[in-house]
Amino acid sequence: MTQTQRSDAVHTFSVVIATRNRAALLAQTLEALLVQDWPAGRFEIVVADNGSSDDTADVVARAAAQVGAPLVRYLFVSDPGKSAAVNQALAMAEGSLIALTDDDVQPEQEWLRSLADAFDDAAVDFVAGRVLPLWEVEPPEWLSPSVYGVIAVPDNGDVRLPISTDHHQVVPIGANMAVRRAVVERLGGLRLDLGKLDGSARTGEDHEFFLRMLQAGYRGRYEPTAVVHHRVGSERLDRSYFRRWLHQNGRDVARLDAAYESAVPHLLGVPRFLWRQAAGDVMSLLLAAIRRAPAARFSATGRLCWFAGYVREAWFATERLRAARAAAPRPFVSEAN
Repeated sequence: MTQTQRSDAVHTFSVVIATRNRAALLAQTLEALLVQDWPAGRFEIVVADNGSSDDTADVVARAAAQVGAPLVRYLFVSDPGKSAAVNQALAMAEGSLIALTDDDVQPEQEWLRSLADAFDDAAVDFVAGRVLPLWEVEPPEWLSPSVYGVIAVPDNGDVRLPISTDHHQVVPIGANMAVRRAVVERLGGLRLDLGKLDGSARTGEDHEFFLRMLQAGYRGRYEPTAVVHHRVGSERLDRSYFRRWLHQNGRDVARLDAAYESAVPHLLGVPRFLWRQAAGDVMSLLLAAIRRAPAARFSATGRLCWFAGYVREAWFATERLRAARAAAPRPFVSEAN
């Protein structure tokens, strides 16, 4: 496949944010975006309001009215689900580069410039930035970095890394990733059967889009200088929330594995290496209980919750695969274009 080539034009950004009833947090995100070290005439902010009943529209209007602000566009999306909101924003984005973040994230001032520097390499089709936690309260003793993915703060370190089919230890997440618009036009947007839905712990939309990019031959970069700080509120530091999230994520990953088949050996419909990992987690759980190590104990418990979700979903492989293929997004533009 011919890789997406950078044009001679100057980079322009569309920053896409999906939001729902978090006006106060959104205001902080917009404030951080308005002071970016990047020309205001070369980026826009597209806010996709997924059915908010608070003053989200007013918050966006106030940001748009600030002197020297970039173009700030407001889009009300009545279809439920974060993926639906993001997709409608992607369809109207006009930048050559699309940067995705969340309504509870505060990008550092150099965020867009660091992303743009990564895209100066014509071989880079997408970029994953660094996500650091913004703790509102002291983390509990049972929490460890091994389960930080639940709260979307997977710090991948300070070393720049390639991302491809051969190097994919870093998975981009929607809190801090960017992609060339041409990639989105070819592959389409996010899967509507994945991603946050009000009242659910549904996940996987970012992971699936990442797998789709790799399958299409696109290459990326982990850029540690493109930093955002992701709020972690006290309401999320609850063990039952972590267990629910991990179980649901296990189900979602099993569904993705069915859609993107591999040659990995399976046992009872589940990759054999996952059975081995689960056995190791049982031993880790027992040792942590003996040593009275709360963080290690909860980490092992969380991984077993994830495995239980994976097994539950994997045993319905035929139906899941059919649904996964039916839910695959269509390109925003025709291949002929």
